[in-house]
Amino acid sequence: MDTISNSYVLGINSAYHESSAALLKAGKLVMAVEEERFTRVKHTKSPSVANPHELPFGAVNACLAKAGIALEDVAHVGYSLVPEVRFMNTEFKEGVKPGSWGSLEGETLFSQNLNKIPHILGGMGFKGGFHWMEHDRCHAASAFLVSPFQEAAVVSLDGIGETASTGIYRGEGNRLELFKKIHYPHSLGFLWEKLCMLLGFSDTDACKVMGLAAYGDPATLRREMDTLAWAEEGGEFRVDGERLRFRNDDFEGLESLFGIARRKRGEGLSTLHRNLAAALQDLTNRIVAGIVVEACRRSGSRNLCLAGGVALNCVANSYLLSQGVAGNIFIQPAANDAGTALGAALLVWTQKMGQERTEALEHAYWGPSFEDYDLERALENEGLVYERMEDVENCVAARLAQGDVVGWFQGAMEFGPRALGNRSLLADPRNPAMRDILNVKVKHREIFRPFAPSVLDEEARDWFDLIPEQMPHEYMLMTTPIRPERIPFIPAVTHEDGTARIHLVKKHVNPRYHKLISRFHALTGVPLLLNTSFNDDEPIVCTPADAIDTFKKTAIDYLVLGDFMVDRRRQRGFTRPTQPMERELT
Repeated sequence: MDTISNSYVLGINSAYHESSAALLKAGKLVMAVEEERFTRVKHTKSPSVANPHELPFGAVNACLAKAGIALEDVAHVGYSLVPEVRFMNTEFKEGVKPGSWGSLEGETLFSQNLNKIPHILGGMGFKGGFHWMEHDRCHAASAFLVSPFQEAAVVSLDGIGETASTGIYRGEGNRLELFKKIHYPHSLGFLWEKLCMLLGFSDTDACKVMGLAAYGDPATLRREMDTLAWAEEGGEFRVDGERLRFRNDDFEGLESLFGIARRKRGEGLSTLHRNLAAALQDLTNRIVAGIVVEACRRSGSRNLCLAGGVALNCVANSYLLSQGVAGNIFIQPAANDAGTALGAALLVWTQKMGQERTEALEHAYWGPSFEDYDLERALENEGLVYERMEDVENCVAARLAQGDVVGWFQGAMEFGPRALGNRSLLADPRNPAMRDILNVKVKHREIFRPFAPSVLDEEARDWFDLIPEQMPHEYMLMTTPIRPERIPFIPAVTHEDGTARIHLVKKHVNPRYHKLISRFHALTGVPLLLNTSFNDDEPIVCTPADAIDTFKKTAIDYLVLGDFMVDRRRQRGFTRPTQPMERELT
């Protein structure tokens, strides 16, 4: 076994969705990456009792390759679920009709498949220590143990782990002290999944409903929503499991409550749909605030670390600050289940190995990166005409200022669901038609969804109400009011409620992206760019080949890989006619 100073710890998540891997060397992060970026299947897989042992081999192998090691060189593996805790689910059935979720047969199969994982890894050469780690604690660790805080209230807000949906902790030094867990069926994550489906989206489309909420009035359905889920004293909350009927296709109770039929895909979105989304967001804000108030009271800290899929709700995150519920907030960029791979590795390092936490997370760029020869070889393999630019930032800024859309592929890929300037589609935020242009050229998504701005850190306070500054702004995890006098200048990134989900760009974190925005600022007087993920109804691009494939099948004007620029107009053999947009907001 290797010495502590050189030991590798691998964290794995594959129990449900967002399968991922994270590798530590001597407690320091080497790589963290989601499996979907390799399989090109969103969220990797759907949760099933039949597939938790389907490991993220692409992500694991990428981590090992980055370190230049084999699996046999890994000292410990942490996995972000404990089968025995999941199987002993007497609380699991509380408030749920017998047989509606978690049958004995299904739970037995799920447990059996989970227990195959150590044997699968052993067959691949792993000889170290294997550790099952509690899911919500992995979420909590993924936030606190890489936060800038030595003490904090720590809250995990999820769909479900073993049986818990929510965990409230105090973090201090290397320790996480549990105060409370809230168990299934009382789950904000599942509440969002079910109402997403009622509104005609998939169960993974919470971001769409969050965007839709800005168009509605929460007061019109607040009474009905408050009978569906409600906050209680002491940071507790409850949901009406009988009416919600999680994990099955029964919507009768919800349709009766809201006076609405489940929306079919492609149908228009009515005022009632908008109001329902708004009421759900309002309820979430209030319940999360109640949980956080209790967490801060119990921990005696105004520092707050959030994790779990619900922590990706940037509106709720901002509500916590606007209401003074917490003073300082930290959320790591992969707060969803992908982040539990990082949390599992960190827990093994600190709890099982007894080591000190090593460093705070300062950026999101923990995925694969590529050398210039990789980029050029990919371009040549596709027969593309390209140029190597001496000052690519200046060239791209000029193209953006004239209205072109640019696929921007640089450095290491982001960990988490947000593109933060290394795998991004970029455009001019001044153009009021840019939402439509992007939907026609590449994104092909609902017209009501907002696009986000990447803004220079040193200029942001002149454009946004950015007081106090919070690190989640760097990961696009909070909404921020745009200063009213600035709204006319950036209509393409202004949401219906006058806010934007900003990405704060610091020079020392991403110097090339900062330089590009600075050049655009010099040309236009606007210190920000429209930034959306580089994809077209697929996972964010990972490799140069992925970027080229998306460029070829869409109508992006320019592709930039490192210093290499590809102009669509100079290519032969691929064109894509523009397609009509989905206009679902009627």
